[in-house]
Amino acid sequence: MALLACTGTVRAEDGYALWMRYAPLEPALAADYHTRLAEVVAPDQTPIQHAAREELERGLTGLTGSAPRMHVAPAINPSLVIGTPQSSTLIAPLRQELDALGDEGYLLRQTRIDGRDVLLVAAPRDIGVLYGVFHLLRLLQTGASLDALEVRESPRMRLRVLNHWDNLDGYVERGYAGRSLWDWQTLPEWRNPRYTDYARANASVGINGTVLNNVNANAQSLAPDYLAKAATLADTFRPYGIRVYLSVRFSAPIELGGLKTADPRDPEVQRWWQHKADEIYARIPDFGGFLVKANSEGQPGPQDYGRSHAEGANLLADALAPHGGVVMWRAFVYAHDVPADRATQAYTEFAGLDGAFRPNVILQVKNGPIDFQPREPFHPLFGAMPRTPLVMEVQITKEYLGFATHLVYLGPLYEEVLQSHTRGQSATVAQALTGMAGVANIGMDRTWSGSHFDPANWYAFGRLAWNPQQSVRAIAADWAAMTFSPDPAVVQPIVGMMMGSREAAVNYMTPLGLHHLMARGHHYGPGPWVDGGPRADWTSVYYHRADRDGIGFDRTARGSYAVGQYAPDVAARYGDLARVPEPLLLWFHHVPWEHRMASGRSLWDELVGRYSQGVRQVQDMQATWASLGGRVDPQRHAQVTAFLRIQLREAQWWRDASVAYFQSVSGRPLPAGESAPPHPLGWYERLQFPSAPGDGR
Repeated sequence: MALLACTGTVRAEDGYALWMRYAPLEPALAADYHTRLAEVVAPDQTPIQHAAREELERGLTGLTGSAPRMHVAPAINPSLVIGTPQSSTLIAPLRQELDALGDEGYLLRQTRIDGRDVLLVAAPRDIGVLYGVFHLLRLLQTGASLDALEVRESPRMRLRVLNHWDNLDGYVERGYAGRSLWDWQTLPEWRNPRYTDYARANASVGINGTVLNNVNANAQSLAPDYLAKAATLADTFRPYGIRVYLSVRFSAPIELGGLKTADPRDPEVQRWWQHKADEIYARIPDFGGFLVKANSEGQPGPQDYGRSHAEGANLLADALAPHGGVVMWRAFVYAHDVPADRATQAYTEFAGLDGAFRPNVILQVKNGPIDFQPREPFHPLFGAMPRTPLVMEVQITKEYLGFATHLVYLGPLYEEVLQSHTRGQSATVAQALTGMAGVANIGMDRTWSGSHFDPANWYAFGRLAWNPQQSVRAIAADWAAMTFSPDPAVVQPIVGMMMGSREAAVNYMTPLGLHHLMARGHHYGPGPWVDGGPRADWTSVYYHRADRDGIGFDRTARGSYAVGQYAPDVAARYGDLARVPEPLLLWFHHVPWEHRMASGRSLWDELVGRYSQGVRQVQDMQATWASLGGRVDPQRHAQVTAFLRIQLREAQWWRDASVAYFQSVSGRPLPAGESAPPHPLGWYERLQFPSAPGDGR
């Protein structure tokens, strides 16, 4: 913890402290906060109470420069009281009001007790108090006024979970921040203090679950020795309200149990899973449950035995139900036969199963129907399964968005999907959800996520999973203030960079609804020419369908009719060339190159212009960041500067390679003022990257 306790020094400005730097505030503000919060009453009888008390003391000491006086019983003149009706006599009168906030809710209130101003952090349960303490520290870090403070918070979603795609050998699939955070070799004996700091970061934004291992699961993760290791992590995370989950391999009864089958209808298989669940809960009493990837990309599943996804999920759900566990069953599936339209497959396999799952099965659906692209329409399953609990799966790691080196704030992407209307103008994706799952990019890098800006996506995910109605601009402002400086002259330019960064990436990678144009396998760099191989839907040409006449995937009634999987009003808008939003134009329509766009330009001219615009937007981010020299510590400023140079170089590469390819297909001249790519198309096609980022072990 010493590293986080000294975050005001130059040594600590390496990104490790994340948004919990608790750096000293401006003297007058620090003195005011210290005066208001000098006498703290905080219970210390449970692990969560201890965690809340310790965080509060750490934060107040760092921010004000003076340690508060901490009491476990009511002080003569308390100025800050935290606790529950059970742990504090000063909060007990609020019991009925607090109960209405639910198990994880909390209240921050400036009030008067015995003629003295007192700030209360109160909740029905200890975990709500911890969340409230983090909320208070966020207010202090951003310089908020405490006058007449009145905050009531309760999470809108029950499950707020990180998915770690970490393998047992320490390799992180689609990870760009070093080796796995979990050192399985030294567990359970050694608890790396970093595990506690990870739990603190998650609790600070309300994340309440973590899946420890890759969805491409190894059956050994359920073996007794690995369960002992997982139990140690669960013990470490428990004081921060975080439950542990495991990805499981559907064929584990064969690989671990020596059975001849994993058929969900086989009684021996059913008993094996029941005994395994009993074994897990004996070690981890608050175990969250299983995450399952089945019958997709070569993973085993119930369809191997002629059974449905519902039968497979219900098998595991029945084993977990006596213990209160859940099954998160992924809807990301690949059929053995390549479908006419890859985007339709999940809906085809799952929509007819609505209502067939056990109550403790939650269907985990990616935000869009393909695969974490820079832009996708919302997944049609969000409007099609009203009787099935749904979790939206998003990527925090940026597999298709420049990995760790490109500055791309994902808050606008998440918000765009959450606020999409699944039908009419009232029903949104957010309203259809029981929770959110984020594929994490957390590793042993000192910045945790591979760069100084990537943690913003972890932070935004947690805040939106708690409340999807929050402004992602306001979330970015909070993050920037806590990560760099609360000075508006720092926060405002950084927020401007962040809010424009996702659209910049869309422009220089996949403008106007194009998708899946990345290089094969590692997805590093452009590959619109990718063709051939074992599956057509693993190629770029399958998705963009560019030819001499036009470009785009026809998903209207004249084509694959993927629009028919949406509610009628949504389908009508997406399927109409005159009404479809231009950012999704080529997702739903094959459009002639001469089609007139809203700008007045032809589609071809608009496409080339968007690619170039993306490059200019990165140049603008560079200029903004350069202007912050002297306002941001030199160590972090230098690294971000270097990463922006990488981003500009690769954005230009994307623009030039893509323009060269699409010009070779369309046969059209470049628009006036647009420079020709510096190399012929073949030069870009021949580039090889045997050690692409995140691709090595």
